[in-house]
Amino acid sequence: MASDQKFVDFVLGQIQCSGEITAKKMFGEYGIYLDGKIIGLICDNKLFIKPTDAGREFIGKVVEHPPYNGAKSSFLIEEKLEDSMWLSKLIKMTADELPEPKPKKSR
Repeated sequence: MASDQKFVDFVLGQIQCSGEITAKKMFGEYGIYLDGKIIGLICDNKLFIKPTDAGREFIGKVVEHPPYNGAKSSFLIEEKLEDSMWLSKLIKMTADELPEPKPKKSR
């Protein structure tokens, strides 16, 4: 089941970070980016955040699950989706810990 735009818009509306938060459609699902850095995925109307040490400590009792078959496990965020401040902090600390995206090679 592909994610629907209404859920994606809801998640993006919950995230209040300084910087540009965007969603890019990928095979019927969505990548979530902060300032061009991918920090998570929305798959089957569920939010998955890339795992980081800071995120693990912040969340406490982490639920990990792969967003799709064959993918690495990510933090599955369900309980706190309504908590904009909490979600925004998690997104910010995740982006801060993840490496910068590699520059694309020109052909």
